[in-house]
Amino acid sequence: MTGHVDAAVPRRFVIALGGNAIIPVGQEGTYDQQVAITRGTMTQVARLAAAGHQVVMTHGNGPVVGNIILRNDAGHAKYGLPGMPMFVCGADSQGGLGFMIQQALGNALRDAGLDMSVATVVTQVLVSRDDPAFANPTKPIGPFYDERQARLLERENGWSVVKDAGRGWRRVVPSPLPRKVIEWEAIRTLVDGGVLTIATGGGGVPVIRDEAGHLQGVDAVIDKDRASALLGQLIGADTLVIITQVVVVYAGFGTPEQEALPVLTADRAAAMLAAGEFPPGSMGPKIESALSFLEGGGREVLITSPENLLAAIDGRSGTRIVPADLG
Repeated sequence: MTGHVDAAVPRRFVIALGGNAIIPVGQEGTYDQQVAITRGTMTQVARLAAAGHQVVMTHGNGPVVGNIILRNDAGHAKYGLPGMPMFVCGADSQGGLGFMIQQALGNALRDAGLDMSVATVVTQVLVSRDDPAFANPTKPIGPFYDERQARLLERENGWSVVKDAGRGWRRVVPSPLPRKVIEWEAIRTLVDGGVLTIATGGGGVPVIRDEAGHLQGVDAVIDKDRASALLGQLIGADTLVIITQVVVVYAGFGTPEQEALPVLTADRAAAMLAAGEFPPGSMGPKIESALSFLEGGGREVLITSPENLLAAIDGRSGTRIVPADLG
């Protein structure tokens, strides 16, 4: 391999696979479709492992957990099955997606002639019970409803619902900041031992501590890029890779003057973020996560699409965000 993927300089990567990168817009999201996309990404991850690098995979769960919640609600309404809390649905998605990624990566390693272990860690992420997000739910989840359906579900289930971009009404839930990855030491131990590890799926299962110091789940959605950046800091990762639906980050995205940004310094990224260049509903949290990771000692952040993972690491694609003094 060439460029940044150098076996002589082993590195520790956290690779955050976006939920919409697993089920792109316009696809049904069948298991076979998800596996096909995941297989292509894991073939590239296997090549990283072959070059001597350590890898932790994280992943989003947006479309998947929305489907789990929908099946949960339908089972309760039609058959009287007890509904599960949203945080349990999140844990379910960690298990299902973790299995898919784990199997795809294991098969890719086998095809490459590598005898390496892969493990999935169902991960809890601590949030503050006083986080202002709990008083202001903003994260859309689940399907779209018409206003009558949404208002009925709001009354029956105590949901918060909002009109979403003219496409209908959706449930919104709190999105608190991640404070601690509960299992980070176990994850670091696995990585230190040469295990390719999948963790903090969907941003992690959100938990708070009660008066006795015990952990308990709470209905919320943690941004997976923020959780991935935090995990990367805790385990001493060199590089955070954020896999999304775009090949590269743009200035003026969607305008006639849009400009691809192959390299972006942290100070310029922060200035563009403050100026509103990166919207909070799309690229904003990714840039915030990148800056947090670099401030915590990370070496670089890469943002690109699934098929361009290795090309971005080699410096041939994507956007590379670096500390200001390296720009």
